[in-house]
Amino acid sequence: MTRHVAIIGGGYAGMAAAVTLAQNGIKTTVFEAGKTLGGRARRVMLNDICLDNGQHLLLGAYSETLRLVELVAPAQTAWLRRPLELHILNGLRLSAPYLPAPLNTLLALLTARGLGASERFAAIRFMLSQRRKHFKLRRDMPVAQLLKLHAQPPALMDKLWAPLCIAALNTPVSIASAQIFLNVLRDSLTRRRSDSDLVFPARDLTALFPQPAAEFVRAHGGNVTTGKTVDAIEKTADGFFLHGDHFSHVICAVAPHQALRLLDGLGGLNGTRTLIEAFHYQPIATVYLQYPAEVSLAKPMLGLTGGLSQWVFDRGMTHGQHGLLAVVISAEGHHRKLDAALLAQQVDRELRGALGKLPTPHWHKVVVEKRATYSCDAGIKRPTQITALKNFFLAGDYTASEYPATLEAAIRSGVKCAQLILDPA
Repeated sequence: MTRHVAIIGGGYAGMAAAVTLAQNGIKTTVFEAGKTLGGRARRVMLNDICLDNGQHLLLGAYSETLRLVELVAPAQTAWLRRPLELHILNGLRLSAPYLPAPLNTLLALLTARGLGASERFAAIRFMLSQRRKHFKLRRDMPVAQLLKLHAQPPALMDKLWAPLCIAALNTPVSIASAQIFLNVLRDSLTRRRSDSDLVFPARDLTALFPQPAAEFVRAHGGNVTTGKTVDAIEKTADGFFLHGDHFSHVICAVAPHQALRLLDGLGGLNGTRTLIEAFHYQPIATVYLQYPAEVSLAKPMLGLTGGLSQWVFDRGMTHGQHGLLAVVISAEGHHRKLDAALLAQQVDRELRGALGKLPTPHWHKVVVEKRATYSCDAGIKRPTQITALKNFFLAGDYTASEYPATLEAAIRSGVKCAQLILDPA
């Protein structure tokens, strides 16, 4: 039978699958319910200003994301790339020298400011110990428990490990998966020097990949539709029927809570449903504050302590939106009790306390993704891309992977689904 693949969801996972299939001559049709491609990493318009529904940071280790962005938009400036540097105001300052890994990160820890000598050596001992064990645990446990077992001082946990964990896993250290956290540390800090680079998107998240990916798919004979919700999938003797057309394969590439609705009418997927139903979710709030154009940061990204705000990004440096600061608040917290106006006021006060005197912002915009990611808890079980239903696959950052819910996890899941269709053996 001629292969024609339906991909439900035009986010990073779905578009990665579509690009990979199109590149290999397989006809695809992408159904995206929203008007904008990108899923939970998409463009948000405020009048004529392009924002994002969340401020994302990539790592040099995100090889599949970087590869596919380069494939679909080779001539465009996609990102601002900088060597690893963590600068938390009134806290940690860490910079990686231009040396091979892991020497660069070990020297960064050795020379870190804001940590005492005992804390710096404790961090180095922890990294060397995990490297000897190939960053593998016999059993998963919360990050906080692992750090306690390795006698990591409380100040080191507060200044280094907890901010890194929340930034990478969007889950508090008290419940976050230590194994998945170690996977991120392994891939970003111990392999190639460039893997630890901080990669800042220089375009809005829809323009970064999903939009040029759609153009690539169409140029290779595929279809990408927006504003088209798939309400049901009918299993046929030799494939699937949806939206008035017949398909040989289906890749379900929507968020996990949305996938549950699509799995309802399909038999044999109770195990997959059970895993998804067990998920808990973590939010991410992004507070945009537009100051006069002369306002800027010393770095593209700075860390903040002592309040609600965790990281502040200078969109002037990355997107040319001068004076626009984006403040990220990851994971659960009491900030969720504040309405948008009060949250923006609190963040503005915290920026003034950290950066000094600031002019009054012209406007603010608060974007909250209540279910930005699944809660990456210790011992979490995630569904695989292959399901019990023949030729029906799952793609998304929540599916089985060594990574937490990141753009890279989403992209890799989509590529894997495509490869399973291309090479079913």
